[in-house]
Amino acid sequence: MDGPFLNVAWYALVGALLAGYAVLDGFDLGVGALHLLARRDTERRVFLNAIGPFWDGNQVWLVTGGGALFAAFPDVYATVFSGFYTAFILLLFMLIFRGVSIHVRSLRPGPRWRTAWDVAFSGSSVLGSFIIGVAMGNLAWGVPVAADFSYRGNLLHQLHPYALLTGFTVVALFMMHGAIFLVMKTDGELNARVRGWVRPTIIAFVLMYVLQTMATLLYLPRLAEPFRAHPWLFLAPLASLLAIANIPREMHRGRELAAFLSSSAAILLLLLILGLGMFPDLVHGNGPSGTSLTCFNASSSPLTLRTMMILALIGMPLVVGYTFHIYRVFRGKVKLDAMSY
Repeated sequence: MDGPFLNVAWYALVGALLAGYAVLDGFDLGVGALHLLARRDTERRVFLNAIGPFWDGNQVWLVTGGGALFAAFPDVYATVFSGFYTAFILLLFMLIFRGVSIHVRSLRPGPRWRTAWDVAFSGSSVLGSFIIGVAMGNLAWGVPVAADFSYRGNLLHQLHPYALLTGFTVVALFMMHGAIFLVMKTDGELNARVRGWVRPTIIAFVLMYVLQTMATLLYLPRLAEPFRAHPWLFLAPLASLLAIANIPREMHRGRELAAFLSSSAAILLLLLILGLGMFPDLVHGNGPSGTSLTCFNASSSPLTLRTMMILALIGMPLVVGYTFHIYRVFRGKVKLDAMSY
């Protein structure tokens, strides 16, 4: 394995880890965003127990992706985590609040106590999703990077219209993803009401997706250049459209699992499109220096990348296998018992 191959391989692997996080934690963030729509305390407990076996394991993918970024592309890690420090600290607090809310909201029976933690859980889920989208929007739009790879912006620079639009798009996407997951995990009257939430969330996401696509083509034409240069890459956007179109089709047929897999595929394909459009940039620079951080100029040494690749080839099958096992063990509808949240 030579240097350039390893650089591209780690570009793809870091992207795959973060995409895995988006798919897996995306649905429980979406469930959190929908949490306050539940009418009764029992229904909210069902929502919490639907994601209960999975939410903490899902976040491991984010930690692993961040660790891989640190080891494979340390300059990118340093620039991004220092430049987006305020946003990432806020995201960290949102993830902490979500975990605390899940564990403590049912420790006391009082309605004021539980409502307060329900609001904290739902609000942190929405804001966490929004921050993730804003970060993605900034990476696509570009950030001011100096020749020494240092960040030359501030929080206000990160809150431009394209980044905010991306944030709202991600919130809509995760809410759709979470609504489909809840349909799989609930039954009875609650299932019928949750099923009614899927269509509005699909419509909201499709509208945001259209706006996002139009804004990208209008203001970021460079992201479409790889597709013009290599027309076969248009298979990825085509596949994403088919995956999105298949979601309401599968829901109409009552095949919730197929709809959830289509929603997951849509997330993966949308991130693939972003990765293809940005390649080889990990952080596109739009500052006066014209400097961008790529998988070639911001990577670790070939020896480090090679050693890490060996470890990844050993560890990734274990992580994927464990994740598959957990989802298989806890498949089926949620039933509340004495051990439930």
